[in-house]
Amino acid sequence: MKTRAFGSGRPVSLFTLGTMRALNSVAQMAEVLDAAAAAGINHLETAPAYGPAERFLGEALRQNSRTDSDHWVITSKLLPGLSFEEGQRRLDQILERLGCPQLDNLAIHGINREEHLDWALVGDGSRLLNWAVSSGRVSQVGFSSHGSNPLIDRALRSQRFSFCSLHLHWLDPQRLPLARWALAQGLGVMAISPADKGGRLQAPSPTLVDDCTPFAPLELAYRFLLARGISTLTVGASVAGDLQLAATLAQEDGPLSQAEQQALVTAERRRQERLGQEHCKQCQACLPCPNEVPIPELLRLRNLAIGHGLTEFAQERYNLIGRAGHWWEEHDASACERCGECLPRCPHHLPIPDLLADTHQRLKASPRRRLWS
Repeated sequence: MKTRAFGSGRPVSLFTLGTMRALNSVAQMAEVLDAAAAAGINHLETAPAYGPAERFLGEALRQNSRTDSDHWVITSKLLPGLSFEEGQRRLDQILERLGCPQLDNLAIHGINREEHLDWALVGDGSRLLNWAVSSGRVSQVGFSSHGSNPLIDRALRSQRFSFCSLHLHWLDPQRLPLARWALAQGLGVMAISPADKGGRLQAPSPTLVDDCTPFAPLELAYRFLLARGISTLTVGASVAGDLQLAATLAQEDGPLSQAEQQALVTAERRRQERLGQEHCKQCQACLPCPNEVPIPELLRLRNLAIGHGLTEFAQERYNLIGRAGHWWEEHDASACERCGECLPRCPHHLPIPDLLADTHQRLKASPRRRLWS
C-alpha cells in the first residue's frame, strides 16, 4: 500500500486500522491485525477510551510474527483535562499495554470545546505534551476534534500540533477547507470513519447504490478523500473481510477518473432533484440560532434521508443529539421556537422552521446504543 507523509513522523499507509471494533477477544484483534498487514496497512489507531482495544492490540502485536515490529506506526490518545501527573501515569500505562517503548503519535482525544484547547496550549496539557516528547515517550503530538470549524482552525494555527484527525466525508465536506490548509502547512490529516460516520456506507441504501453506479458508494467516498490528498483514512474492522476494499485501493491515490467525477456529479444531481426547493446547501448563513439549534447539521441529515435514502443513518445520528455530551450536538429540531430570525438570512429562502419540524418528525426514534463518535 502506498504511504503518505504524516506531520513530522513516519509515513503512514493510505488506510489506517481503527481498533474500536475488534473488542471481543485478542484472537479477533490478531485476525484483523494480520489482515491489515496483508493489505499493506502500517498505521494503527487506538485509545484507552476504546475499552480493551489497547490491551488486545498489545497482545496481538506480541503474537504477530509475520510483520517486523518496526513496520507499525501507532497512534493512541489521551483525553483533555488531565492533571500533569495523571497524564504522565496514563501515558505510561498506554505504552505498557501496547508493549512498546515509544508511541509514534499521541493525540488529544476530542478537542471539542475551547477549554480543551486551552488545556493543551497553556495548561497542564501543554506541560504534559512537552514532557511526552522531550522524554522520548512520544515522537509527535496531534489532536482529534468533533468541534466547530473555528475551534479546529484555532487548533491548527496554534503550531502546537503536527497532525489532526477530523470528520471528513464525501457527504459532509464542510471541514475539507481546514484539511487542505493543514496539509499545505505540512500537518498530517487523518479522516475519522469515512465509512460509518460518513453515512454507514459499508451498508448503503439501495437509492445511494443506484446513485453511485457503476461504483460502490464506499469506494467513491474513499476515492473522493484520497484524491484530495488526505493523509490516511480510518477503517474500523471487526473481521478480516472489512479490509478488503482498502486492500483493493492500496495504490489508488491519484486524481479522480472521469468516470468517478461523473458518478459524483450524478449523485449530487439526483439528491438535489429529490429535495427540490427544500435542498439545504449548507451555507451556514442561518446561524446563529438564539436557541442554539444546529440548523445546518439537522438539515444535512434531512438532505441525506430524502436525497439518498439514508434514513437509518440519519435517524441514528439524530437520536444521539443531547446524549453524547460534547462529542455531538446538544439540541435537536424540537428546540426551534419559530422565532423567524433565520428566515431573512437564508439566501435560498427556505422555510427553515417548517423543515426543522419535518426533520424531527422524520428522524425522531428510540435511541440506539452509541459506539464512538
